[in-house]
Amino acid sequence: MVERWKQAGLILLSALAIWSASQVYLVVSKELVKSITNFIELYIGLGVLCLVLYLAAVKFIERRWPAELSLAGASRELGAGALWGLALFSLVMALLWAPGVYQLQGWDGSNALGLAGMVVFWLFIAIEEEILWRGLVYRLCAKVFGTWGALLLSGVLFSVKHILDNPNVTFAAFVGLLLAGVFLGAAYAATGRLWLPIGLHFGWNFAEGTLFGTEVSGQSVGQTLLTGKLTGPALWSGGKFGAEASGVAWIILIAASAFLVWRISKSKRAEPPIWRDSPETPHQVSSAGRWKNGDEHFRA
Repeated sequence: MVERWKQAGLILLSALAIWSASQVYLVVSKELVKSITNFIELYIGLGVLCLVLYLAAVKFIERRWPAELSLAGASRELGAGALWGLALFSLVMALLWAPGVYQLQGWDGSNALGLAGMVVFWLFIAIEEEILWRGLVYRLCAKVFGTWGALLLSGVLFSVKHILDNPNVTFAAFVGLLLAGVFLGAAYAATGRLWLPIGLHFGWNFAEGTLFGTEVSGQSVGQTLLTGKLTGPALWSGGKFGAEASGVAWIILIAASAFLVWRISKSKRAEPPIWRDSPETPHQVSSAGRWKNGDEHFRA
């Protein structure tokens, strides 16, 4: 138990260091944001900064190898996550398009350079958010509350953070973001690595904001491939917040999360809460490796 508290404290220090540096970066860069291009460049830079700081914090504060960002198998996990994120959100949009809730208005794929820029933008948004929310917040929660408590608590915090600065908040938006947080947390817990949730986050956001041209968490950003609008009751369309707040997205996210939770349980990767931990608690074993001192990262 003492070791778990020590690990939690080191993760908290990492989180405070990275959060502080990212806030300084945003304040200093605020005056540069005078166009959508600058906005995109700003958040690409933030993603790079968070990645570099996370690697440094893990090495110098937590004093361990960042297995969750190991490059071995990274392209496979990132690619699979991107395809699944794209597929899951496309399924949401197909189910909204069929009854006329999503209305396709046109095609706007003429600016290939702009679309390429949006790929990079959404990738680094995913890197930044997954490092902060799964690499730090989820890991910290898991050290204290275990896997199941961490999925719920980090999901709630993820939702609250996203709705605080958004004028288009609804109860449906809160639930949709909470479920998204649980889903991405489960993807991390199921693999012990960040590449799958980064890919899922990227694919979902790219499909929502760039492929189908709808709002992402209440905001429209940059070049889109298709243009369309959502109509009908907000509970089913998501309203101004976007389709991720729709009841259809809830169902898809619940189903996907349930599958990942089943995988976590089957592979015995669930970490117990700290009050159930003891020196006699056996290490969790799986085909990927084993826990080390209760840590959620596997050593092959």
